[in-house]
Amino acid sequence: MNEMIDENELYDLAELFKVFGDSTRIRILFVLFNKEESVSEIAKSLNMTDSAVSHQLKILKQNKLVKAKRKGKQMYYYLADDHVKTIISMGREHIEE
Repeated sequence: MNEMIDENELYDLAELFKVFGDSTRIRILFVLFNKEESVSEIAKSLNMTDSAVSHQLKILKQNKLVKAKRKGKQMYYYLADDHVKTIISMGREHIEE
């Protein structure tokens, strides 16, 4: 992977890592690591307000890290794909070296 990628890809990659640069968003991703949760459930487990969690989920969703589905009146959030788990796992592995 010695070839240089184009500027747009570099920008997008930097933006992705910015999203991971917030510990609150990382905490939310960890909550969603193995199961889907509603905003209220996430907020309760992290001792945060629903509005604070919703704000962070919006950012995570815009960056394609989480997805949502409606069940009745509730929205449930889950990790968008296994790449998100891989990024988190590799990051943990790196800092534990």
